[in-house]
Formats: sequence, structure tokens, C-alpha cells
Amino acid sequence: MNQSIAPATQITFLLCENMLATSSTLPMEMLLAAESASREGRRFMEPRLKLRTAAMYAEAVTTRSGFSWQPDCSLEQATHNDIIYLPGLWRNPRPLIRRNGYLLEWLREQYQNGALISAVGTGCCFLAEAGLLDGKPATTHWHYFDQFQRDYPEVDLKRQYFITQAGNLYCAASVNSLADLTVHFIHRLFGKPIASHVERHFSHEIRRSYESSGYFEQDHSRHPDEDIIQVQIWLQDNYHRNISFEQVADRFGLSTRTLNRRFKTATGQTPLQYLQEVRINTARDLLKTSNLSINEVAEKVGYQDAGYFTALFKKQLTTTPKEYRATVRAKLFSSDQ
Repeated sequence: MNQSIAPATQITFLLCENMLATSSTLPMEMLLAAESASREGRRFMEPRLKLRTAAMYAEAVTTRSGFSWQPDCSLEQATHNDIIYLPGLWRNPRPLIRRNGYLLEWLREQYQNGALISAVGTGCCFLAEAGLLDGKPATTHWHYFDQFQRDYPEVDLKRQYFITQAGNLYCAASVNSLADLTVHFIHRLFGKPIASHVERHFSHEIRRSYESSGYFEQDHSRHPDEDIIQVQIWLQDNYHRNISFEQVADRFGLSTRTLNRRFKTATGQTPLQYLQEVRINTARDLLKTSNLSINEVAEKVGYQDAGYFTALFKKQLTTTPKEYRATVRAKLFSSDQ
């Protein structure tokens, strides 16, 4: 098996005035516990996580509890991100959102660059205000359900769920739900044993099944092959890279033939078909929500050849990327009238 060291995962926690500090400190401590558990018994192991805090400006923010929190950097400096945590806010989030237009632009840019973004409670309003949740499932703090639905009628509010997922966008209704979601992220990053270890060593309340409490746009875990689930997760996280399935198989200790056979048995698709589906679904969302050119969208989802991307897109959806963009945007504009 290839033992080459993968680059550390960059995780950025947004800080803002009147935030609930626990919506950042709790997942931070859980992630650090996961990394610590993964290093037990191993000497000189490279860090797998890089955690930092960022705010609109590189100035201290005052949390709801009155504590002053100095960020590591400004948003402008926080360019590359693999995972972003948006905090919960105390009471009405609208005044804060109105003062943070640059943050919305930054979120759209990070989403287009493939970052996974998690928001909790009324912090989910940042994603909604940025237009990233239009036509997608979402949740928020129960006390804010009615206002959220009035403010963002294009969002598919799931009142009965504590967690929602739509592509790389995750919403958690409360800090407790965020803990469940963080266990899921740890599973993605470190595997099931480490995730179970962290879950056991934190609050006994962190027991609700992630699968049973959430609404998922695409459920990849409805089969029992744990190795293939990890391959699927890796492909979802790395779809924008140049991928060799020989290297993927080697990474997970499988032969290419075994990977193809087990993947097809578990999912009904080959690894390549699954990767193409992930890429095309991501491209559809970028065509709908961004002003990126077709060439730029192709590059964002891992295709250097825009012509090949267009042909594959048309094969799967019977329409070109340009035609698809025109159709979905016409529907969006007409729904606002």
C-alpha cells in the first residue's frame, strides 16, 4: 500500500460578533481529539489537520459570552479551505448578515473552490443569504423556523430534521447536532474506529445516529462495504483532482480489479461512473449558482478539456452545460416574479 503522506486538511472556523463560542470550540476539541487518537502508538507522524480561525478582519471579536477571541487571520488571508465551520449566532442574525456582505462573497468563492461548509443554528442564514441553499434542503434553530422560511422561500426547509446535507453544504439545527455532524466528518477523515472513540469520550448526549437524524441529498452509505464507503467519501472530497484509479486502489490496500468488482457490487456503478456522477452533479450546481465560464466550471470539477466535459455532460443529461444554465436560470428568475 502506498504510504505517501497526504496534505493536511485545512479546517477554518469563522469568528463573528455575538457568536456562540461553543459552536466553534466543541468541534475544534473533537477534531483535535480525533487527530490525537490517530497518532497514538506512532512516532513522528505528520499532522493530518490544520485548524485556524478567521474573521472579517484580523481583529478580535466579542462572543455572546463576552469573551474576546483573536482570529488567526482575516477572510482575505484564508484562501485555501477544505472544511469551513460557520458558528451559531445569538438571537436575530439579520443585522449581522447585513453588515457582512464580503463574507457572503467569500463563502460563494470557497464553495466554488470545492470547500465543504458546515453551519449551525442561525448561522445557516449565512449560506441562505449567499444563495447557496436555493432549491436545497436545509435546517436551522427551531426558534427561527418561521422567520427563516419567510426570508428564504427558495430554500427547502426541513423542520423535522436536525441535520441536512446537500452536496458539500451541511446544516445543523443545534450545537448538539453539530457534535453529531462532527463525528461524521471525523469518520470521513480518520475512519470509523476513531470516530467511535471520539463519540464515546465526549458527552453522553452525542448518541443520536447521524443517519437517522439527518436529511441527505445523496445517501452513499446504504450498503455494508465499509471499505467502499471510504472510497466513495475520498472521491467526493477529491473529485477536482487528477485521479488515477490504480492509485486509489493502492491507497485503500486493494488491487484495481478488486476495487472495481467490490465497488460495482456495492453501488451498482464502476468507480469511474461514480466519479463522473459526482463531478457532473457539482457542475450542475456551479452552472446554477455561479457566473463561472463553462471552461472554469469544467476545471473546477476536474476536467482540463472543456470539450470532453461538455460531451460527458450532454451524455448524462441530454443537454449541454450552456443550455442547462439557461434553463435553470430562467426557472429561477420566473419563480421570483
